[in-house]
Parts: sequence; structure tokens; C-alpha cells
Amino acid sequence: MPNKTAFVTGGTGFIGLNLVEQLTQSGWEVTALHRPNSRLTQLQKYPVRLVEGAIEDPASLDRAMPEDVDAVFHVAGDVSLWSGHKQRQWRTNVEGTRNMVATALAKRARKFVHTSSTAVYGMQTGPFDETSAKLGKNSFNYQNSKTAAEEEVAKGIAQGLDAVLLNPANVIGRYDWGTWSQFIRLAANRQLFRIPPGRACYADVGAVVRAHLAAAEKGRTGHNYILGGNEASYAEIVQMVGKLLDQPTNTVVGRPLVLRGAGRVSEWLSMLTGKEPRISQESAALVS
Repeated sequence: MPNKTAFVTGGTGFIGLNLVEQLTQSGWEVTALHRPNSRLTQLQKYPVRLVEGAIEDPASLDRAMPEDVDAVFHVAGDVSLWSGHKQRQWRTNVEGTRNMVATALAKRARKFVHTSSTAVYGMQTGPFDETSAKLGKNSFNYQNSKTAAEEEVAKGIAQGLDAVLLNPANVIGRYDWGTWSQFIRLAANRQLFRIPPGRACYADVGAVVRAHLAAAEKGRTGHNYILGGNEASYAEIVQMVGKLLDQPTNTVVGRPLVLRGAGRVSEWLSMLTGKEPRISQESAALVS
């Protein structure tokens, strides 16, 4: 029996690398899309076919995606929380998803697994599930763009695409060189002047990628699946880091109004400098 085939976007990123690892270990034949300037050191460790292209470029997708592929895993996305990246983020998250859907239909992909986010449900203050209203379209640009991307997938489903939508919460684990690893490093080095006052739901990246494989095998067309885990405050995360390292950590929690004010000031300064702020209005709102 021949191995199953997969086409993966975002394979050089955090979730994508973990997914490629799991797919290859499970016997899948993987084609991974990468940008011309991507760092391939980690991805090249796995037996994958590397193809150059970009989800914003339909012609490159047409060349890269195999015919009759068993599963397309669309993991790539722009997770910026700065308004200065609004146009870039829309091109990647919305127009890129539109291109992926069109190419998957043209190539007769048997399954389309779309990596979305719990951000599509908006700034929730209480429990929510897959039946809750998607309020992300009326929120900041990241939430807005991820919600619009889901609408592109829905259009594909109406045209016959067998697609499943996965909504991870805050994912942590191996190959994360970004937000959460930086937060933990700052906590470990006692470089957090104030601990963010909010709390969040966390998902282990290993569980998230296993859910991707399960979605390809038995996910129901058009359904969302929230991939959550334990909930904790940022203060509890910092305390846990200190306990694991057996060292004291900062215990001062910042005030939400102060944090959001800092975000507004930083955004204003970024308009003058053209540089991305260390804290934006969106990131301040998310952690408070």
C-alpha cells in the first residue's frame, strides 16, 4: 500500500516543523513549501521534498502542489500583533488562504486541513466552544484576518473542498523561537519589569500536531475543532518557571490600564519611527 501524501505550508515555522516531523515519522510522503529566503536548516533534517514558492503567488502554488494529494496542511500564517503589518498580514492570511483553497480544488486534494486560531472567536472573557459566535471580525487585524481566512475556506467547501478547520489556543513546545519562548526566557532571567495581568489557555504543540493528523483522517467537513489545554495566569507561568529552575522570579503584576496605555504610546511612537514597537495595542489587549 503506497504511503499517504501531504502538502505542507509553514513547514519552517513552529507548528509546521513539529507537523512535518510527525508526518514523516508516521510514514507520510511530504512536500513542503518554503519561501526563497527561508532558513531550511531544521526542515532539511526530515525526508521531505522541498519546493520554493509563496502562498501569495498562485502560479508558484500551482507548480508546487502535487495532483491528487491526500492532505493539504495549510499552517502558514502571519501572526503579527502590530497594525503596521496590516496589509502584509491580510495578503498572507486572507489572500494566501484564498489561493491555497483554489489550488487545492484545482489539484483535487482529498483533504484540506486549515490551521486557524481561537482568535476567530474574539476577545472572550469567559468559556467558549465551537458553537460560539465568531467575533474576531470586529476586533484587531490578526483576529480579523484569521476570521476572513476561515470565510475563504468556507467558500471552498461550498465548491466541494473537503476542509476541516483547527483552532489552536496559545501553543507552546519545541521549535518555538518566538513569543512564548521569549516570555519564558525573560521570566527565567528576571527581565520582566511587570508580569502581564491576564491569563490564557495553553496547548502542547505535540497534541496540536496529532490533532492535525486526526483531522486529515477523520475530521468532519466544515467543522471547527478548538485545540485547547490548561488555563493559567501569566503570573502562574512565571511562578512555574521559577519553581522548575529553583530560583526566585519577579512577582509584581502590572495593571491592565497601564499596560494598554503603554501599548497606545508605543504604537504612536512606531508611526514616527517606522519600527515595530516592543508592545502594541493588540498585544497589550491580549495579555491584559
